[in-house]
Amino acid sequence: MLMIGPPGSGKTMLAQSLLSILPPLDTEESITVTQIYSAAGLLPHNHIIQERPFRSPHHTASSVSVIGGGQNPRPGEVSLAHSGLLFLDEMPEFRRDLLEALRQPLENGTVHIARAKGTLTFPARFSLIGAMNPCPCGYFGDTVKECTCGAFEVARYQRKISGPLLDRIDLHINVPRLNKDDLIKKGDHTLRETLKKQITQARTLQKDRFNRASIKALTNSELSSRHIEALIKLSPHAKNLGEKLFSHSNMSARAYFRIMKIAQTIADLEKSETVEENHLAEAFQYKTKNFLNA
Repeated sequence: MLMIGPPGSGKTMLAQSLLSILPPLDTEESITVTQIYSAAGLLPHNHIIQERPFRSPHHTASSVSVIGGGQNPRPGEVSLAHSGLLFLDEMPEFRRDLLEALRQPLENGTVHIARAKGTLTFPARFSLIGAMNPCPCGYFGDTVKECTCGAFEVARYQRKISGPLLDRIDLHINVPRLNKDDLIKKGDHTLRETLKKQITQARTLQKDRFNRASIKALTNSELSSRHIEALIKLSPHAKNLGEKLFSHSNMSARAYFRIMKIAQTIADLEKSETVEENHLAEAFQYKTKNFLNA
């Protein structure tokens, strides 16, 4: 997920709060995460890890520290975030080669470290959460403060995240400035538990679906294109919309299949046995690169 909005709009707070609505690690996930932290020398008190990891490297971090490697190869931040969240704040400020190196783990869920003595493979099935301002000054499209950047500066800043990487990010979300009423309004403390229960039920539906099809996967995001065609059931209206979107939007095949997985997840959250037209339409608008008022 990529969140775009002005400074102080709550992007970092939203990223940190996402962990609280995710279901706990199952036994297999917990063992794998514990093994990764043990290999990195970060296992706390030799205890098994039962909470989903949240990793947030600084934008000055090196490629080795984020992706993994070194003279004696160790897991990087992408592996330490396995089964959890990897948060990249101020995403365009990260080195270009580091951002491009994320493409492999986002696609395959693994990182391969090649050395003269051999090749090591570390698990890296994480959820990427990126946050960025819409322009260098941060206020392009803001309703209160005027942007001081020129059109060329805005375009150059937004191009720091390449098209192939954006293609692998499923949700592009605008986070507008909060007004005074939103800041002082009392929050709904039951919402977190409601969302967590809804997500847990959706995960259970997915797990049952994968077991019936003898597919080794935990979430819809891990499905291959072959599995998508076999498992995802589109209603006639959704199928018609999907054909129109693919033929008129110039999206890549990867983007099309990712949209299908998002639509299936939305349907699972609503406990729908088929993907309906509204599920597919919502998934498509999340996938569209949509900077504030751009």
